[in-house]
This record gives sequence, C-alpha cells and structure tokens, in this order.
Amino acid sequence: MNTLLSIETRNAVLLKMAKLLEQERQEIISINKTDLEAYKGDDISMFDRLKVDDFKVDEMIKSVTHLASQEDPVGVERFSFKHDNGMQVYNKTASFGTVLIIYESRPDVTVEAAGIAFKSGNKILLKGGKESLKSNLKIVELWHQALEEQGASTDWVEYLQFNRTETQAFLEKPTQKVDLIVPRGGERLIAFVKEHATCPVIISGRGNNFVYVHKDADLDIAIDVIMNGKSKISACNAVDKILIDKNLADKATFVNRLIAKLKEANIEVLGDASISKNHEVEVITSDDIWYKEFLDYKILIGEIASNQDTIAMINKYSGGHSSVIVTTNNDEAKMFMENVDTAAVYHNASTRFTDGGQLGLGGELAISTDKLHQRGPIGLQHLVTNKWYVHGNGQTR
Repeated sequence: MNTLLSIETRNAVLLKMAKLLEQERQEIISINKTDLEAYKGDDISMFDRLKVDDFKVDEMIKSVTHLASQEDPVGVERFSFKHDNGMQVYNKTASFGTVLIIYESRPDVTVEAAGIAFKSGNKILLKGGKESLKSNLKIVELWHQALEEQGASTDWVEYLQFNRTETQAFLEKPTQKVDLIVPRGGERLIAFVKEHATCPVIISGRGNNFVYVHKDADLDIAIDVIMNGKSKISACNAVDKILIDKNLADKATFVNRLIAKLKEANIEVLGDASISKNHEVEVITSDDIWYKEFLDYKILIGEIASNQDTIAMINKYSGGHSSVIVTTNNDEAKMFMENVDTAAVYHNASTRFTDGGQLGLGGELAISTDKLHQRGPIGLQHLVTNKWYVHGNGQTR
C-alpha cells in the first residue's frame, strides 16, 4: 500500500513534471507524429484530440504548474462538532485511493487528468487508447522520472497496456484495488465502462448542447455565441442544436444570416420541417437526430414556440451537459436557467466555457453529467471523498 505522499512531495513532483515536459518537448511532439501517422481511422475529432503540438505541450506545462500552486485538497475540514460527552468530531476530505482513468486518443489527459488525481493524493492507473500509445508511454516515463527524483515510488502512476478483452476483465475483476473510474471519451467507451465496472464511475457524458434564440434576443450576441460554440467540433462543449423562437421579429432575415455564417465556416446545416421549408437547408428525416452528438462540422436548426417548449425539448434530447438562452429579458433567462436540466446553463454566453480552467477550477479531471457526487467540471477540490475523525478519551455509548 502506498502511504499518502506529503503535499510538499506531490507539489515537487508536479513542478519537476513541468520541467521535464519543457525539456522533452521536441521528443514528445516527434513521438506523437508517429502515432498520428499510424492512425488509420476517419474520425476527425479523434485525430484532432490525438495531436500534440507546441500549444498542447504549453497547456500541459501550464496545467501541472498551476496544480502545484493550489491548496492541498486532502485533509480539509468540512464540519466539526463537539459532542455532549466531550468527544471532538471532525469531517475532513480524504483521497479516494486508486483512480483508474480510461481514455481515448488524448495524450494531454496523461498529464492533466493524471495530475489532478495525483495532487489529490491518489494512485493513478492509466489506460489510454492504442492510437496514442507511444505518446502516452513517453509521458508516463516522465512521470516516473519526476517521482523517482523525489524519492517516491513509480507505482503512483501506472500505465495499463491492455487490449479491449483484458480491459473488460480488469473492470469486472480488478487484479488490484480500484476506488474510482473516470472514462474520458465517446459514448461507446463510456457505455462499455459503465456496463463492466464494479466500482463507482464518474460519467463524463455526451455533449449535444443547445442554444435557444429567444424572441427578445440580441441577434449579434446570438450569432457570436453560436459560431463560438461551433469553433471546436471535437469538444464535448460544442454546440449542435439551435432553437429559434417563432415569434422572433424578422426571423427569416436572421436565420438567413446565421446559415450564411455557418456555411462560410464549412458547417453543414440541417433544418426541421419549418426551417427547411423557408431556407435552403437539408431537412431532417427523423426526430431521433435531436438526440445525436455530432462531433462534426454539422449543426441542426429548429423552430420552437416558446421558452416552455424549449425547456421541455432540451430536457428530452440534450446530453445534460450545457445549454444557452440568448435574450435581453432577465425573467425569461431565469426561468430557462432554473428549469433546464443540464450541468451548466448560460445566459448570453458560449457553451465553450464549460471547462474546469475557464470556470475557475484551474483544470478538470472530467465533465460529469451525473448528479452524484459532483456535476459539471470536476476539479481538484472535487476529486476527494471524506472521512470522520473522532477524538475521545474513553467514551462509550
């Protein structure tokens, strides 16, 4: 069993990791090129996530450096109580123990998510996808170097080179203690982990995010929020669905302007029956497409009767991730925000802010669409459980 590392050691490992990433920058990028060249799939968002360039290395360095500057999330007192019998009772945060992160194609997860789990006092098991194997192994080598230099066991970060069958067997009957599993990837990966795991899983759910353009919208804001929401198609916080209030003044002009902007950005535009009847876009053949997360240069525009109908529509079809109302009417915004059942709700701002770094957490392990034990971006301060500390001098009940 690994005894909890002191916060000084954990921080020193993270800062050493930042130095090593800088030192090995070119090596990481060139190893990643071999992964990119070997990738034979046709999933553009997978390819985008797989790529490591200078910007990605900068982000990795920024992430571990920032983590090292944050307060220790372990041992934080959440509650205290003095019992009538003189016992002193505390409830404090505690690390989970061992966290398994299963992910696809993103070598930066090997730094950022592992860093968060490590800082919060956990042993890390990493199971990356085969498409990023060489990049991941290089980064794990750096983790081991950083740990060894601080006199810590390399067991704190372990890479599992399992194929799908071995992964399934490990999920069903782990050969070592696993306290929490975090799947990072598409819906198929998440469903696979949920089906086979025997311990708690933090579900980093699908996106399929909606923007509602209310009848009192500022139309320039609406265009900006939609275009920004579609600026990174591989992100789970990307926008896929637009609902236009049928009472919007000069609706046809606005929709034409929006479609022109989207097409200029090479985004394929689909429409429901009423939108496609009045505008030159492909009509959808089934309502099932409202459920679909695109992860592609594709967007669907529909017409809606009211805020009430919008809330019902989003609560039925969205992935529970992020949703936006664009309006100048604060009462309508309040109604939307209180009743839409997504982890993040926005008024006149882009869904692209659903991200741990952007929402002030410094980084994230995942974006959870579950309601227990934390919803939305899971930061350092959420990756803990808790424990009761009771101090007595012989009390019995």
